[in-house]
Parts: sequence; C-alpha cells; structure tokens
Amino acid sequence: MTNLDPPEVIESVRALQQAAADASCLGRFHEGVKHLRRGMSLLDSIHPVADQHRTDWLVTRIKLASTLAAMSSEITGDVAAGLAGLDDVRLLINAVPDGTLRAELDGTLNHNYAMRLMTVGRNEDSLASFDTSLEHKEHRLAQGAVESQMRGFVVTLYSRGWVHTKLGNVNDARADLTRALQLSEKYELRAEAADARRIFGILALRTGDVPEALRLYDESEQAYRALGLEVPALLWRERAQALLAAGLADEAGEHLDEIIARMRAEPSLARDLGAAELERASAALLSDDIELARQMSASARRRLQRVGCQTCAANAAVLGLQADVREMLASGEVAAALPTRAIRIAEKMPLPRLAEQAATARMLAVRLDIRRGNLKRAAETLALVPRSGQLTPIDYRMLRRLCRAELAVAQGNRAKALTEIRSGLTELDAVRDRMGGLDLVSGTALHGQELADLAVKLVLERSDARRLFVWLERTRAQTYRYEPLSAGTAPELAARVAEVRGLGQAIQEAQHDGHPSASLRAKYNERLREAQRLGWHTGRWGRPRPVAGLNEVVARLGDRAMVSFAASGDELVAVVVAGGECRLVRLGSAGDAAESARVLNVDLDALAPDNLPERLAEVVMASARKQADKLDAQLIQPLEELFGDRDLVIVPTGPLYAVPWGVLPGLRGRPTVVAPSATAWLAAELTKSPRARKIVLVRGPGLAGARGELEKLTTHYRTATTMTGAKATVKSVLRAMDGAKLAHFAAHGAHEPENALFSRLELADGSLFGHEMAGLRQPPRQVVFAACELALNRIRPGDEALGFASALLASGSRTVIAPLSRVGDLASAAAMDDYYRALAVRDSPALALADAIAVDPFRRPFVCLGAG
Repeated sequence: MTNLDPPEVIESVRALQQAAADASCLGRFHEGVKHLRRGMSLLDSIHPVADQHRTDWLVTRIKLASTLAAMSSEITGDVAAGLAGLDDVRLLINAVPDGTLRAELDGTLNHNYAMRLMTVGRNEDSLASFDTSLEHKEHRLAQGAVESQMRGFVVTLYSRGWVHTKLGNVNDARADLTRALQLSEKYELRAEAADARRIFGILALRTGDVPEALRLYDESEQAYRALGLEVPALLWRERAQALLAAGLADEAGEHLDEIIARMRAEPSLARDLGAAELERASAALLSDDIELARQMSASARRRLQRVGCQTCAANAAVLGLQADVREMLASGEVAAALPTRAIRIAEKMPLPRLAEQAATARMLAVRLDIRRGNLKRAAETLALVPRSGQLTPIDYRMLRRLCRAELAVAQGNRAKALTEIRSGLTELDAVRDRMGGLDLVSGTALHGQELADLAVKLVLERSDARRLFVWLERTRAQTYRYEPLSAGTAPELAARVAEVRGLGQAIQEAQHDGHPSASLRAKYNERLREAQRLGWHTGRWGRPRPVAGLNEVVARLGDRAMVSFAASGDELVAVVVAGGECRLVRLGSAGDAAESARVLNVDLDALAPDNLPERLAEVVMASARKQADKLDAQLIQPLEELFGDRDLVIVPTGPLYAVPWGVLPGLRGRPTVVAPSATAWLAAELTKSPRARKIVLVRGPGLAGARGELEKLTTHYRTATTMTGAKATVKSVLRAMDGAKLAHFAAHGAHEPENALFSRLELADGSLFGHEMAGLRQPPRQVVFAACELALNRIRPGDEALGFASALLASGSRTVIAPLSRVGDLASAAAMDDYYRALAVRDSPALALADAIAVDPFRRPFVCLGAG
C-alpha cells in the first residue's frame, strides 16, 4: 500500500466521482454507488497521508462521502439516513482550514441536501438549502477559479429554478432558469444548457404553454444526443405530461409504453419507472381504459412508497381512486363506502404540500355523493376545495367546474349549472388559444368533454332547439375557429417529413425486390414519431373566430337548410335550421346509426375494385343498399318535412362523419355539404381568397384510369398546369398548388387513423402528407381528391375531426371534394368527368357533385366538405 502515489490515487478517485455523477444524471444509482465505494477504498488505502497531501485527501473524501450519502438514499428511499449522512460530512468540512475551500464544499453539501429534500416533496425546505448553497458558491466564485466552479453554480441555479417552479414562484423560476441558461451558453456548458432547457419546459407546461414546453423538450433531447449523452428518463415523462395536458391521451400512452419497457430493464430506475407508470395511469384514465389505469396506479404506488416519495404515492392513490370512481359512475350504482373512502384519503394528505391531491379526492367524493343524493355532504365537501390558481392544471379546473355544475343540477338550479359550464369552457378556450399544431388544438377538447356532454343533456331535457344549436356550436369542433396564418411549414418539420417520405420509398423498393424491410420500418416509425412531435409545436394558427350565432347562420343559409346532428348518451338528435326556423328532432339510437354507418363503409370498400366478380358484387351491393336504407330511414326521412327540397349543409357527429350522404336514397341528387360545425361552415363560406385562375391537375403513379381522366379534364381546363409522371413530385406539386383556384389529384392515398395528419397521397417521389398541406401559404380554393379515402377523419372528443382534408379546411381552403371509402380507378375517372362537366355548367361544387354521384352512388362515395 505504501508504494501508492497519493496524487495519482486522488486523481483516480476524482475520476470515479465524476463517473458516479454521470451515472446519477441518468438515474443509474447502483452503478454510481459502486464507483463511489471503490473510490472510498482507494482513499482508505493511502491513509494516513503526508501533510502536503492531507487537504487534497480530505476534500476528495468529503466530496465522495457527500455524493455517496445522497445517492445511497436514492436507492434505499431512506431520506432521513441520507440527510444524517450529509450532516456527518458537514463535521468533516469544518475541519478544512481554508475558508474559500470550505465555502466550495458547503455549497456542494447544501446542494445535495436540497436535492434530497426536493426528491421527497419537501420543496420549501429544499429551497432554503439551495439558497444557502448558492450563497456559498457565489462567495467561491468571487474568490476566482470561475471556470472550474461555474458548472456547479449553474447546476444549483437551475435546480433552485426547478423548486421555484414546483412551488409556483413563476417569476423567481424564470429568473433562475434564464440566468442558468445564459451562463451555460457563455461558458459552453452544453449538457447543463440542455438540463436548463428541460426545466424551462416544465415551467412552460406549468404556465399552460404546451407548444413551448414541447419545443424546449425537443431542443433539450437534441442537445443530449449531440453530446453523446443518454436522454434522461425525466424528459420522456415530462413530454408525456405535456401531451396529457393537451388531451393527447393515446399519443402519451404510446410514448409512455415505450419508455416503461426500457425502464423495466434497468433496476436502478425504480423511482423513474414508478413515476412513468403514474403518467401511464393518467393516460389510460383519459382514454377510459379503467383496468389499465387501476393496474398502473397500483404498481406506481408500491414502487414510489418504497423509495419514500410521499407526493408521488399520493398522486398514485388519487389516480387509483379516480379509476374506481369512473367505473362506478359509468355503472350507475355508487356504493356508500366509496365517497367516504375518498374523503378519508383527502383527510390523510398533509397540507399544504398535498393540497391539490386532497382537493381532487374531495371532488371525486362530491360527484359520488351527488349520485347518491347526499347533497348536504356534497356541498360541504365542495366548499373545502380551493379555487383554481395561476398554475392550476386544466384537468383540476374542469373537474371543479363539473362538480359545481352537477351540484347545481341536483339542487334544481339549471341556470347556475350552465353558467358554470360556460365558465369552464371559457377557461378551456384560454388553454386552447396557446396551443400550436392541429393535433394539440383538437386534443384539448378531451378535458371539457364531460362539461360539454352535461350542457347538451340539460338543454335536450327542455327540448329547446335554439339553445341546443348554440350549445352545440360552443362545444364542438373548436379547432376550426382559428384563423390560419401564412407562415409555411417549419424547416425542421419539413426536413423530417421528407425523411419519412424517403424511408417510405425505400420500404416499397425493398418489398419489390424481395429484400428484408424490418429495420427500414423501425426507422420509418421512429422518424414518423419525431415528425409528429415537431408538428406539436410548429403550429400556424392565429386568433380564434367567434362562435357562429344562429341568426348569422340563418342569414347565410338563405334558401338552404342545415342539419346538425348530436348525441347524448345513446340518444341521437338533429337540429334542423330551415326557412328561418330551428327545430329539434329525436332520431333514436346513436349506437344503431353508428353501426349502420360502419357496415356501409365496409361494404363500399368491398365494392371498390374495378373488376369485382359479378356474383360477389351483387351480394355486397345488397348489403350496402340495406345499410343505406336503414340510415335513410333513421336520419333523413324524419327530417324531410322540415327541409323540403332545399340544398343541405350537414354537421355530423362522431361515427356519422363516415357517412357518404349522397348514397342515402333521400339525398341522391341533392346538393349536400359536410362541415365540422356551423362555425366552420360559415368561415369557409366567408373565406376571401385571391381571384386565382391557376388550375393544377396532378396524376400519381399506379392509377389505371387516371391517364384518360386527366386528358378529359384538360378539355375543361385548357390552360391548366398538368403534372404527371416524374414531374409530379411532392415539392413541385406543393409549389404549384399554392394560390391555385383548383387542385385536382388523381392519385392513390390512405387515411391514417392513428396519425391523422400523416394521412398521405402517393406521388412520383413518395408520399405527400397532411402536415404539408397544412403548411401551404395560400391553400387552393378548391381541392379534389379523386381516388382515395382522404375525406375520413380521426374523430376526437368534442367532434374534433382531424385528417388530410380537414387540415386543408382548417388552413383556409374553401371546398374539398373527396371519397369517404375506397373508389375504383375507372369509377373515379368516370365520376370526375361527370363532376367537371356539371361544374362547368352549374358553377357550384355541391350541385355538380350531387349530379355526378347520382349516376352510380354506391361506387362514387364522394362528399363535399367545407362550403359548396
């Protein structure tokens, strides 16, 4: 042992400490502790040391012991033991003779002390320790050695910013994080800059700026990867929290499933795994997957209790309670024990640290007591729930409004209930107004779904058609209220989408040549997810338009009629606006209509092939006719007396978005326009586009009848820009479309239900995606898709329709013509020839399309979207 050189040993120990710190940043605490214990053994091997090395030895031991105490408590969950270990280290620090060095060591010790306190939710206490740490570090910086001390100072600074964020001290948090980021960039501390950006993302999310949070998370992730560092597990969870705040429960669930699978292979990530399971339970709850929510919350609670995080365990307990309450409310039978259990859970939570969790448990008890008729206790419990504050999450705000509205209904005060609902939806609008891409805007409706459903139910009970119309417009398809901005597609998103397109082509080539494509598919899916993430914070939506009023709609309709469908529970209704009158008609089971629409769509897909065997075609046609007749009998015949022979504007709901209306017997030959809401229809009607003359005709690869189709179209539009073969590339087509009067596409494509804005149209060099159409500076006034089911949408809560065609409508196109199911190449070519011949005479897309569909309705399932 005496042969060991102390300076070399001490240098080796410092390297081990840095390796332990790196492992800690990634949550690998077991690995870090191994490095630290090895370092302690090395230090012990040279003790005692000569006087000239004593201070170096002592300082190194202090730093090692401080880190070891902190990291060991992460593994055991015994925070008290960790803090005691740090107190022991403080005694060693007092033995250091140099005051400047003592300040440096005290700064590190207090930082570790604060981190342990923050880990278990003792944020006020941790803030005091961070303050002390920064005082010591400021003193050390004032003594010089800025380059060597700046990293530790920056880490403590952004950590204190994190605590301020947790405590709701927005200005203090922003000040700390801004300074930390500025110093990181000045001194080229790139990893620390990435950490500061990530925490800035947390602050942005707390203040309701979801797109900014997602942007900061992406920037942070890119920085970690550029430095060759693993992406911290925290970042993945925080991104999931942002998606949940935006109502994107399915996307958040998929994201969390991926990271949970990774974490389960890493025993040292027990705390992070528990927290990820907690978020997964939240996502499952938003998606109404009660059993998964219950399983995940129970697993998270067990893990988080073992590591000593009281706040996290409380969150898990509340989520488990929410799952039980959701199931019981759905069943209609509320056991007496459950509201009492919810109140007891709330009473056991220490205040003020767990005030939000306690309030949530109380609100769940309120909903249950209302169902049981225990209104006195419900009112008393609700009175204990604090008002929403600046940083209160949107789901808490909506739940509080819902409780107040439901209690008002139970007390017979419907007016008060509707006032609460109106106020809640106004709060939700404020959140929606700060969203970025269409995905985020449409997703937020999920948080207000129960409020919206209650409003519709209350108005329906009074059979008040005019008020129902107003509330339907207030609660549905809010995405289409936002004015588009002429900003184009963000360069980074455009580049990522282009990469997805290239990988799609590579997969097709590999399949054609009989080569394996699994690795290409994996990369394609990864790039698709990255592009989708970029789309969340590269939106281009401006100020919200006002909700359409009934008088405005009546004035604009003129001699047309509007039918707005809605569902409350299983009851389907229609509000018919015609001749200045507004009438309500009840239409039976919403479930029956949905099933008929689904089967009809399947039958029309089966009828699409050009060379379908005659016998099979007869069988499928009989089924399609049966479903069309059923839908007609349920949806149209009861309304015919009200709308007479007028042209129609139809606002569907849920599954009715998939109905090709021209197929129904009562609507054949009748000009019909489909819109997500009266507000969206009115916006399309009033859209002022330049007097463009440019016509763009595009033919994609692989369409048998497209050549003749385009040749016929050029007889109608002799000056049209025709793009076929190798000329019909994505870039050239997008450039040609910008500012066009009409863009016609004869090309294959597909609707992607899970990634609606990545629904695609196949061109010469690959797929043109919905995301890119939404990025046009001046979308075409009219767009026609001749051969693919791009009128389909992903329907989110609140009748938020998202897809390829709807992206164009939201972006400012006035009219989109597209099929709702597959169309044969020859049938498509014939339909389009008929459509354009009629359009040349009638100058009305809806009327021209009605004429074209009536020739062969079951093989021409086109709809006119927007304005006709």
